[in-house]
Amino acid sequence: MRLYEQIDEGTIMIDVSGSAVGQINALSFISMGGYNFGIASKITARTRIGKGEIIDIEREVELGGPLHSKGVMILSSYLGSTYAQNKPLSLSASLVFEQSYNKIDGDSASSTELYAILSSLANLPIKQNIAVTGSVNQFGEIQPIGGVNEKIEGFFDICMRRDKNGFYGVIIPETNIKHLMLKTEVLEVVEKGNFAIYAVKTINEGIEILTGVEAGETDENGNYPPSSINGMVMVRLEEFSKNAKDFYRKKSDSPDEENKTDK
Repeated sequence: MRLYEQIDEGTIMIDVSGSAVGQINALSFISMGGYNFGIASKITARTRIGKGEIIDIEREVELGGPLHSKGVMILSSYLGSTYAQNKPLSLSASLVFEQSYNKIDGDSASSTELYAILSSLANLPIKQNIAVTGSVNQFGEIQPIGGVNEKIEGFFDICMRRDKNGFYGVIIPETNIKHLMLKTEVLEVVEKGNFAIYAVKTINEGIEILTGVEAGETDENGNYPPSSINGMVMVRLEEFSKNAKDFYRKKSDSPDEENKTDK
Protein backbone atom coordinates (compact mmCIF):
# COMPACT_ATOMS: atom_id res chain seq x y z
CA MET A 1 0.00 0.00 0.00
CA ARG A 2 1.31 3.43 -0.99
CA LEU A 3 0.56 4.96 2.44
CA TYR A 4 2.74 2.34 4.15
CA GLU A 5 5.52 2.99 1.65
CA GLN A 6 5.38 6.72 2.38
CA ILE A 7 5.67 5.98 6.11
CA ASP A 8 8.63 3.66 5.42
CA GLU A 9 10.33 6.40 3.40
CA GLY A 10 9.72 9.03 6.06
CA THR A 11 7.54 11.12 3.74
CA ILE A 12 4.70 10.60 6.20
CA MET A 13 6.43 11.12 9.55
CA ILE A 14 5.26 8.49 12.03
CA ASP A 15 7.53 7.53 14.94
CA VAL A 16 7.10 4.06 16.44
CA SER A 17 10.07 4.20 18.80
CA GLY A 18 11.37 6.55 21.46
CA SER A 19 9.23 9.13 23.22
CA ALA A 20 8.19 12.75 22.69
CA VAL A 21 6.39 15.52 24.59
CA GLY A 22 3.05 16.61 23.16
CA GLN A 23 3.17 14.06 20.34
CA ILE A 24 1.13 10.87 20.01
CA ASN A 25 0.06 8.28 17.45
CA ALA A 26 -3.68 8.14 16.83
CA LEU A 27 -5.38 5.13 15.26
CA SER A 28 -7.42 6.25 12.28
CA PHE A 29 -10.01 4.40 10.19
CA ILE A 30 -10.16 4.99 6.44
CA SER A 31 -12.83 3.80 4.02
CA MET A 32 -11.84 4.12 0.38
CA GLY A 33 -13.45 2.50 -2.66
CA GLY A 34 -15.20 -0.15 -0.59
CA TYR A 35 -11.94 -1.03 1.19
CA ASN A 36 -11.61 -0.35 4.91
CA PHE A 37 -8.25 -0.14 6.65
CA GLY A 38 -6.49 1.46 9.61
CA ILE A 39 -3.55 3.81 9.62
CA ALA A 40 -1.59 5.79 12.21
CA SER A 41 -1.80 9.58 12.30
CA LYS A 42 0.48 11.86 14.28
CA ILE A 43 -1.31 14.31 16.59
CA THR A 44 0.62 17.13 18.24
CA ALA A 45 -0.34 19.58 20.98
CA ARG A 46 1.27 22.82 22.15
CA THR A 47 0.27 24.66 25.33
CA ARG A 48 0.88 28.19 26.62
CA ILE A 49 -0.66 30.95 28.73
CA GLY A 50 -4.15 31.86 27.58
CA LYS A 51 -7.78 32.23 28.54
CA GLY A 52 -9.01 28.64 28.46
CA GLU A 53 -9.27 28.18 24.71
CA ILE A 54 -8.47 24.95 22.86
CA ILE A 55 -7.64 25.75 19.25
CA ASP A 56 -8.76 22.95 16.95
CA ILE A 57 -6.65 23.70 13.87
CA GLU A 58 -8.61 21.22 11.74
CA ARG A 59 -11.83 23.13 12.46
CA GLU A 60 -10.18 26.51 11.92
CA VAL A 61 -9.21 25.54 8.36
CA GLU A 62 -12.54 23.76 7.78
CA LEU A 63 -11.03 20.28 7.59
CA GLY A 64 -12.61 19.11 10.85
CA GLY A 65 -16.19 17.81 10.84
CA PRO A 66 -18.80 18.51 13.54
CA LEU A 67 -18.22 15.25 15.43
CA HIS A 68 -14.49 15.91 15.66
CA SER A 69 -15.20 19.45 16.88
CA LYS A 70 -17.61 18.04 19.46
CA GLY A 71 -14.85 15.76 20.77
CA VAL A 72 -12.46 18.70 21.17
CA MET A 73 -15.11 20.68 23.04
CA ILE A 74 -15.74 17.73 25.38
CA LEU A 75 -12.04 17.33 26.22
CA SER A 76 -11.90 21.09 26.82
CA SER A 77 -14.74 20.70 29.32
CA TYR A 78 -12.88 17.85 31.03
CA LEU A 79 -9.75 19.99 31.41
CA GLY A 80 -11.68 22.86 32.94
CA SER A 81 -13.72 20.78 35.36
CA THR A 82 -10.74 18.66 36.44
CA TYR A 83 -8.05 21.31 36.87
CA ALA A 84 -9.84 24.65 37.23
CA GLN A 85 -12.76 24.20 39.59
CA ASN A 86 -11.89 27.23 41.72
CA LYS A 87 -9.78 29.37 39.39
CA PRO A 88 -9.63 30.47 35.77
CA LEU A 89 -8.13 28.04 33.26
CA SER A 90 -5.24 30.23 32.09
CA LEU A 91 -4.42 27.95 29.20
CA SER A 92 -4.27 28.14 25.45
CA ALA A 93 -3.70 24.87 23.60
CA SER A 94 -3.55 23.99 19.92
CA LEU A 95 -4.24 20.57 18.40
CA VAL A 96 -3.58 19.27 14.91
CA PHE A 97 -3.40 16.09 12.87
CA GLU A 98 0.01 16.52 11.26
CA GLN A 99 0.27 15.98 7.48
CA SER A 100 -3.48 15.69 7.15
CA TYR A 101 -4.93 17.22 3.99
CA ASN A 102 -8.40 15.65 3.88
CA LYS A 103 -11.60 16.00 5.89
CA ILE A 104 -11.44 14.59 9.42
CA ASP A 105 -14.52 13.65 11.39
CA GLY A 106 -15.55 11.50 14.33
CA ASP A 107 -14.65 11.80 18.00
CA SER A 108 -12.56 8.63 18.31
CA ALA A 109 -9.34 10.67 18.64
CA SER A 110 -10.58 12.86 21.50
CA SER A 111 -8.85 10.80 24.21
CA THR A 112 -5.68 10.78 22.10
CA GLU A 113 -5.78 14.57 21.78
CA LEU A 114 -6.32 14.92 25.51
CA TYR A 115 -3.28 12.72 26.24
CA ALA A 116 -1.17 14.97 23.99
CA ILE A 117 -2.30 18.09 25.88
CA LEU A 118 -1.58 16.50 29.28
CA SER A 119 1.87 15.47 28.04
CA SER A 120 2.59 19.03 26.93
CA LEU A 121 1.38 20.54 30.21
CA ALA A 122 3.26 18.07 32.43
CA ASN A 123 6.29 18.15 30.09
CA LEU A 124 6.27 14.36 30.16
CA PRO A 125 7.14 12.37 27.02
CA ILE A 126 4.69 9.89 25.52
CA LYS A 127 5.85 6.48 24.26
CA GLN A 128 5.69 6.50 20.47
CA ASN A 129 5.53 2.71 20.16
CA ILE A 130 1.96 2.81 21.51
CA ALA A 131 -0.94 4.13 19.42
CA VAL A 132 -4.32 5.17 20.79
CA THR A 133 -8.02 5.25 19.94
CA GLY A 134 -11.12 6.02 22.00
CA SER A 135 -13.45 8.92 22.61
CA VAL A 136 -13.65 10.62 26.00
CA ASN A 137 -16.62 12.04 27.88
CA GLN A 138 -16.70 15.00 30.29
CA PHE A 139 -15.90 12.71 33.24
CA GLY A 140 -12.73 11.29 31.66
CA GLU A 141 -14.30 7.93 30.82
CA ILE A 142 -13.18 6.22 27.61
CA GLN A 143 -16.05 5.38 25.26
CA PRO A 144 -16.20 2.74 22.48
CA ILE A 145 -15.35 3.51 18.87
CA GLY A 146 -15.82 1.89 15.46
CA GLY A 147 -13.30 0.07 13.28
CA VAL A 148 -11.26 -1.19 16.22
CA ASN A 149 -9.91 -4.26 14.38
CA GLU A 150 -8.85 -2.33 11.30
CA LYS A 151 -7.17 0.31 13.46
CA ILE A 152 -5.16 -2.21 15.47
CA GLU A 153 -4.13 -4.17 12.38
CA GLY A 154 -3.13 -1.00 10.54
CA PHE A 155 -0.71 0.06 13.30
CA PHE A 156 0.52 -3.52 13.63
CA ASP A 157 1.41 -3.64 9.93
CA ILE A 158 3.31 -0.33 10.15
CA CYS A 159 5.30 -1.57 13.15
CA MET A 160 6.14 -4.96 11.61
CA ARG A 161 7.47 -3.23 8.49
CA ARG A 162 9.71 -1.11 10.72
CA ASP A 163 11.14 -3.77 13.07
CA LYS A 164 9.58 -7.19 13.71
CA ASN A 165 11.65 -7.65 16.87
CA GLY A 166 10.51 -4.44 18.57
CA PHE A 167 7.77 -4.03 21.14
CA TYR A 168 4.60 -2.15 20.24
CA GLY A 169 1.09 -1.71 21.54
CA VAL A 170 -2.28 -0.04 21.23
CA ILE A 171 -4.67 1.48 23.74
CA ILE A 172 -8.36 0.86 23.08
CA PRO A 173 -11.56 1.37 25.11
CA GLU A 174 -12.32 -1.54 27.43
CA THR A 175 -15.83 -1.59 26.00
CA ASN A 176 -14.39 -2.56 22.60
CA ILE A 177 -12.89 -5.85 23.83
CA LYS A 178 -15.99 -7.77 22.75
CA HIS A 179 -15.55 -6.50 19.18
CA LEU A 180 -12.02 -7.87 18.70
CA MET A 181 -11.58 -10.28 15.77
CA LEU A 182 -7.94 -9.82 14.85
CA LYS A 183 -6.01 -11.60 12.12
CA THR A 184 -3.80 -14.55 13.03
CA GLU A 185 -0.52 -12.62 12.51
CA VAL A 186 -1.47 -10.12 15.23
CA LEU A 187 -2.45 -12.84 17.70
CA GLU A 188 0.81 -14.69 17.15
CA VAL A 189 2.91 -11.60 17.89
CA VAL A 190 0.75 -10.82 20.94
CA GLU A 191 1.41 -14.33 22.25
CA LYS A 192 5.16 -13.83 21.69
CA GLY A 193 4.99 -10.69 23.85
CA ASN A 194 6.01 -8.24 21.11
CA PHE A 195 2.63 -6.55 20.76
CA ALA A 196 0.23 -5.52 23.53
CA ILE A 197 -3.41 -4.49 23.49
CA TYR A 198 -4.24 -2.30 26.50
CA ALA A 199 -7.93 -1.85 27.28
CA VAL A 200 -8.68 1.17 29.50
CA LYS A 201 -11.71 2.70 31.19
CA THR A 202 -10.39 6.17 32.01
CA ILE A 203 -7.98 8.88 30.91
CA ASN A 204 -5.91 8.28 34.06
CA GLU A 205 -5.36 4.63 33.11
CA GLY A 206 -4.30 5.55 29.59
CA ILE A 207 -1.89 8.33 30.51
CA GLU A 208 -0.12 6.04 32.99
CA ILE A 209 0.52 3.48 30.24
CA LEU A 210 1.74 6.13 27.81
CA THR A 211 4.15 7.85 30.22
CA GLY A 212 4.95 5.24 32.86
CA VAL A 213 4.09 7.80 35.56
CA GLU A 214 1.26 7.56 38.08
CA ALA A 215 -1.73 9.74 37.20
CA GLY A 216 -2.51 10.55 40.84
CA GLU A 217 -5.71 10.95 42.85
CA THR A 218 -6.76 13.91 44.98
CA ASP A 219 -6.29 13.80 48.75
CA GLU A 220 -8.77 15.03 51.36
CA ASN A 221 -7.78 18.62 50.57
CA GLY A 222 -8.31 18.19 46.84
CA ASN A 223 -4.58 18.18 46.01
CA TYR A 224 -2.76 15.77 43.71
CA PRO A 225 0.63 14.23 44.63
CA PRO A 226 3.32 16.58 43.25
CA SER A 227 5.13 13.75 41.46
CA SER A 228 1.98 12.53 39.70
CA ILE A 229 0.93 13.56 36.20
CA ASN A 230 -2.15 15.37 37.48
CA GLY A 231 -0.01 17.08 40.08
CA MET A 232 2.44 18.27 37.41
CA VAL A 233 -0.44 19.54 35.27
CA MET A 234 -1.89 21.47 38.21
CA VAL A 235 1.49 23.07 38.98
CA ARG A 236 1.90 24.15 35.34
CA LEU A 237 -1.60 25.62 35.18
CA GLU A 238 -1.03 27.50 38.44
CA GLU A 239 2.18 28.92 36.94
CA PHE A 240 0.23 30.02 33.86
CA SER A 241 -2.37 31.70 36.07
CA LYS A 242 0.23 33.49 38.22
CA ASN A 243 2.24 34.64 35.21
CA ALA A 244 -0.89 35.90 33.46
CA LYS A 245 -1.90 37.93 36.54
CA ASP A 246 1.61 39.37 36.90
CA PHE A 247 1.70 40.31 33.22
CA TYR A 248 -1.62 42.16 33.26
CA ARG A 249 -0.78 43.82 36.59
CA LYS A 250 2.50 45.15 35.21
CA LYS A 251 0.76 46.21 32.04
CA SER A 252 -1.89 48.16 33.94
CA ASP A 253 0.77 49.80 36.13
CA SER A 254 2.97 50.90 33.23
CA PRO A 255 3.30 54.68 32.49
CA ASP A 256 2.13 54.16 28.90
CA GLU A 257 -1.13 52.65 30.12
CA GLU A 258 -1.62 55.51 32.61
CA ASN A 259 -1.08 58.10 29.86
CA LYS A 260 -3.61 56.33 27.66
CA THR A 261 -6.09 56.39 30.52
CA ASP A 262 -5.49 60.13 31.19
CA LYS A 263 -6.14 60.99 27.57
